[in-house]
Amino acid sequence: MGVFTRFKDIVGANINTLLEKAENPEKMIKLMMQEMEDTLIELKSACAEKLAAKAKAQRQLEDTQQRIDLWQQRAELAVEKGRDELAREALIEKRRCESDKDVLEGDLKQYDGLISECRKNILQLEEKLQTVKQKHKLLVQRGAQATEQKKAKDTIRSASDVRAYQRFSELENRIERMEAEAEMADYGGNSTLEDEFSRMEASGVVEEELEQLKQSMKSRGGAKKE
Repeated sequence: MGVFTRFKDIVGANINTLLEKAENPEKMIKLMMQEMEDTLIELKSACAEKLAAKAKAQRQLEDTQQRIDLWQQRAELAVEKGRDELAREALIEKRRCESDKDVLEGDLKQYDGLISECRKNILQLEEKLQTVKQKHKLLVQRGAQATEQKKAKDTIRSASDVRAYQRFSELENRIERMEAEAEMADYGGNSTLEDEFSRMEASGVVEEELEQLKQSMKSRGGAKKE
């Protein structure tokens, strides 16, 4: 594919449509940038070649004009010397040079048109390249923002998980304390109840012994009176 054909394809391409269809927009836009930069190099090289060709044609035109002037002078000199045949030959050479001059002038006009078009193409492609670079910059910024947003969300989610774990741990500790307090309360209550029954049982035995003692003493007292 020629450089100018590629240039037309690139400039005529709808960047937004291409990016929308691309699976990897950033990769696509990098390829587009590389293609544009390569095409720019070729366009500038082609333009430089035309400028060099124009400069060469300009020098040839100047040389041809000098030859025209020289053959004109020679023809005049031959006429002055009465050498009409020689003057005729000089005029023939002059006309041949004038013909070359016409071709060179046509070439120069053509070079001017080609160079003008080439410069115009370069400017258009440079503008297109700047647009693509701007889009690439925006894509990179969007990618960075998306990464930062994901990182922030992950951090928030992680922090939320930590807080949830802390709340669960605090609740678990609270329940364990409550269970321990309930166990201690039950233990203290059983001990007091146990002591109460022990006192009651001990009191019954004492009362029974006391009654037995009273009966024994009463019996002994009655025996003495007899």
